[in-house]
Amino acid sequence: MQKTTELKRNLGFFSVFVIGLSLLTPSTVFTVFGIASTNSDGHVPAVYIFAFIAIMFTVLSYTHMVKVFPKAGSAYTYVQQTFNPNLGFLVGWGTLFDYLFLPMVYVLSIVVYMNPLFPSVPIWIWIVGPLLIMSLCNLFSVKIAVSFSAFLVTLQLIITGIFIGLLITYHNGLTGSGELFSIEPFISGNLSIAVILSGSVILAYTFVGFDAISTLAEETINPTKTLPRAMIALVIFLGILYTAITYFMQRSFPDTSVFSNPDSAAVEIAQQVGGMLFTSIFTGIIIASILVGGIAAQMSTSRLLFAMGRDNVFPRKIFGYLHPKSGIPVYNIIITAVVSLISLFLSLDVAASVISFGAFTAFTFVNLCVIMHFIINQKMRSLKALILYLAFPIIGLSFIGLMWYNIDKTALTLGIIWNAIGFIVLIFITKSFKKSAPSLNFSESPVN
Repeated sequence: MQKTTELKRNLGFFSVFVIGLSLLTPSTVFTVFGIASTNSDGHVPAVYIFAFIAIMFTVLSYTHMVKVFPKAGSAYTYVQQTFNPNLGFLVGWGTLFDYLFLPMVYVLSIVVYMNPLFPSVPIWIWIVGPLLIMSLCNLFSVKIAVSFSAFLVTLQLIITGIFIGLLITYHNGLTGSGELFSIEPFISGNLSIAVILSGSVILAYTFVGFDAISTLAEETINPTKTLPRAMIALVIFLGILYTAITYFMQRSFPDTSVFSNPDSAAVEIAQQVGGMLFTSIFTGIIIASILVGGIAAQMSTSRLLFAMGRDNVFPRKIFGYLHPKSGIPVYNIIITAVVSLISLFLSLDVAASVISFGAFTAFTFVNLCVIMHFIINQKMRSLKALILYLAFPIIGLSFIGLMWYNIDKTALTLGIIWNAIGFIVLIFITKSFKKSAPSLNFSESPVN
């Protein structure tokens, strides 16, 4: 019996938005605040505004391309169709590097929190247990995964609101309500272009992952409208949320050097403003948010594997298989979980460092795809087209270039090795380039 190769369209704007929030994990802002404050000389809100504006140019490039190619696969699909299948394969291979390590980062983050609390419990429990929960949520149905994600995202937003309220109360107790609002976190004599650029590279990581919702194109109702709106709404929402949170944290704690560890500054702040009870609740919700981020990461990874399996890049019977009733790529979810067991032998630093390579590869080529498709292939030359499809992607590329320049050396080394392996695989599947890599056949006409 022939297996279906079409994902079921049952996700609306809210569902896609929630999955995006789950993957980006809003509470990540607490983790990066300490080190970002140190690097930005106490101007985290100002740097967040800059990082938000900079990343928006790449977000816009994604929205343009998802309208043209509303299929699962994200950057892999865009490059494959805009440039050529061989380059598309290499970009997809590089992006897969990012996606495969995403669930590992979430699982290892749980280990970081749980192992000190329960040192007698074997570490493998904190890896296998979360992986099992993530996989079960994704295996049952997308709707169940979304519902679970919505619940945990709601908890994150509630605890964030309480945190801000406690920060305001703490600040007013120290200085009086009249000094709560100030422009110092946004501009002061210590703020410089170098400070902004240094801090923005760090804070840009909290936006990495927005592109993963484009892999849900075939499960989204009216994807050419829903996905662009969800992407833009997601990044705008997080930009405002991150700026607001860090403003109140920065006003109450302008000098983070007083904390014992910048990475755990948020936990120490929680202790000071809310006591041990609040800190326990705060930590618990952060762990829950990490779990839901892992669910969303595994979902996105399984969809990218499905797109490449359907194209016969990977064995179609396995990677291109969908369950006949649920329409879920069950084998890919299981494969992703099994691969994530590699985290038993990795540290969080190593796993996190390799994600940047795949993300920057995808961001770079999606911006290039916009220029290639609209300006070169479609020959659009109006003022509006030159702004949207040439100037904006170039600005996006400039910012991504800055992040490439500051990429972690471990990530760069492992990324080059991974891509070298991908090139060897490409030689094999193309029979030494005597034929092209498999290409996605579209049943829907592109939307220009």
